Amino acid sequence: MEPTPKYLTRNFGNPAALTYDGYVAGGGYAALKKALGMAPQAVIDLVKAGNLRGRGGAGFPAGVKWGFLAKGDGPKYLCVNADEGEPGTVKDGPLMEQDPHQMLEGIAIACYALGIHQSYIYIRGEFHKAIRIVEAAVEEAYAKGVFGPSMSGSGFALDVAVHPGAGAYICGEETGLLSSLEGKKGMPKLKPPFPAVKGLYDRPTIVNNVETLACVPHILNLGAEAWNALGTEKNGGTKLYNVCGHVLRPGYHELRHDVTLRQLIYDVCGGMKPGRTLKAVVPGGSSSPILLPSEIDVRMDFDSLAKAGSMLGSAAVIVMDDRTSIVRALDNLLHFYSHESCGQCTPCREGTHWLYEISQRIVDGRGRPGDLDRMLDICTNMVGNTICVLADAAALPTQSYIQKFRGEFEDYIRAGERRGLLGGIEGKAVAHA
Repeated sequence: MEPTPKYLTRNFGNPAALTYDGYVAGGGYAALKKALGMAPQAVIDLVKAGNLRGRGGAGFPAGVKWGFLAKGDGPKYLCVNADEGEPGTVKDGPLMEQDPHQMLEGIAIACYALGIHQSYIYIRGEFHKAIRIVEAAVEEAYAKGVFGPSMSGSGFALDVAVHPGAGAYICGEETGLLSSLEGKKGMPKLKPPFPAVKGLYDRPTIVNNVETLACVPHILNLGAEAWNALGTEKNGGTKLYNVCGHVLRPGYHELRHDVTLRQLIYDVCGGMKPGRTLKAVVPGGSSSPILLPSEIDVRMDFDSLAKAGSMLGSAAVIVMDDRTSIVRALDNLLHFYSHESCGQCTPCREGTHWLYEISQRIVDGRGRPGDLDRMLDICTNMVGNTICVLADAAALPTQSYIQKFRGEFEDYIRAGERRGLLGGIEGKAVAHA
């Protein structure tokens, strides 16, 4: 494997980078200075040319999203999605905890390019350490003149506020986040209109992920061509991958987009633990369809994984060895989605509930022969039929787990039937004794 130069994680392990002076000493805020010497549209064009795909999960091109921001007078907003709630995902938290000014520089560049004078950083409420560190960094950025009435002496005004989140997975969905930020229940809104046209307080709003904004200074510093050279076609730059599960060296890695899932598991993370073999991999957080060992020769970019029938999502890789019960893994996943559904849409509210009910029945040894087809039928009625994609996030993995490991589910159901039959026979014997 070709070594990957570190950009997003270059300051990890360096406590000095938590401060403005320490960040500047490492070349920080040079990209902002460069951006302020460019026309705003030129900055947007550069980010577009850098093929920066949104790092929140959907992979929509960030520069294209910026281009959708409605023109006209009146307030516009940039909201930073730091509500990292996808199971298995640990990337935005470390970015904020170890290099907060990198994200703040990205915010400043984006706001200048888009003519936005107010930004909100919506951080998951449980991220107490990240909230404390980011608040301190924002305060220092004001003191140093990065934020305030004249950004770095440019005359461009920018105010930034940190907003602790509501502790709900649904608030990681961009319109659910905006609802929560407005003081309402964190419920997603119908699209269109999209936030870029009608978002926070019904004003044009851009919502970007922490990692997305952390990439922006590096595109300015390197230029689009050099940034693209670190990635693959239509997937520019480096990417953060976090690997958990049954590998020798689980962890957090900044790598080129062209790394394959096999390389990530075996070369970067040292392979499986001694005596164990690979059974399955979740490549992009809990909402991504599962992959078999025969499917891991795939590049870890948005397009390649989509062609493989899964998705990159948050790039949270969950590795399962041959000891793993796929039945229980799915049950755990469905418990999460049933609990986290906001209940607004009937297919999601009822679908996640009944998927978990049936899964629990199977795990408890009370499964029925028609349960798997019933679950697949429920999934069909969930996908694409709700305001946000939480229903899809539960249904698509469920379909893949059952389709690829149906025999294991059927064995579980048969074993439960045998236990029930034996229990009935023993009960009758006692009754006749």
